[in-house]
Amino acid sequence: MKIKKNDQIQILAGKDRGKRGKVLRTIPKENKIVVEGLNIVKKHNKPKKGGEKGQRVEIPYPFNVSKAMLICSHCGKLTRVGYKVSKENKTRICKQCQGEI
Repeated sequence: MKIKKNDQIQILAGKDRGKRGKVLRTIPKENKIVVEGLNIVKKHNKPKKGGEKGQRVEIPYPFNVSKAMLICSHCGKLTRVGYKVSKENKTRICKQCQGEI
């Protein structure tokens, strides 16, 4: 998966198309990501104790990585991710400006 935690992304398809956000969590086995403030769903929680009330909680829900595109930290454009391999490590680069992500 080319998108990692804490990356800035933009949604390409769906109800939140065009919105930007920060990746909170990745789920590589399912090829999904969770983004802060995007793809919000309402979850109903039951009361746990006798006098407590039930509530509706809004949480960000996972969606497919193919609906998101990375925003380069250097040039600020939407970009695909490339890799640059040196002797010691492998780094992600922006395909637009060739800057390290």
